[in-house]
Amino acid sequence: MLKTKNDFIHKIHLIISVVIVVPVAILYAFYPESQFELFPKTIDEHNFYKAVMGLYLGFSILWFIGIVKPNYLKTALISNIVFMLGLGLGRVLSIILDGQPSFGYTFGTIAELCLGIYGFWVLNRYKTLNEGSTNS
Repeated sequence: MLKTKNDFIHKIHLIISVVIVVPVAILYAFYPESQFELFPKTIDEHNFYKAVMGLYLGFSILWFIGIVKPNYLKTALISNIVFMLGLGLGRVLSIILDGQPSFGYTFGTIAELCLGIYGFWVLNRYKTLNEGSTNS
């Protein structure tokens, strides 16, 4: 899984993402009020949070596959970039339009943007390393 320095560089943000996103998915679906100022009242709201959980868990599974199966690493990297930057930029838009959220969401915004940017850097590095090995 993390046998070399390059493995660590290419996969650490995917591991961090899985470790954070899986528990957050479960919290959103079953205990949204425990860590966040979310208080679903209708069946539709509960359904929405469980759908978000499914989306988060689905991406986490893809990232885990990318961590353990080298053939899926590029797919995992791209999906992680889209996921993290999509969330982060959506939260930035909310901050601009709606105001400052709680500390947890502010921290999440910064973390998502950092993970997305790091993933983009890793993807470019990964492409460069693979191009170099095929040209040799």
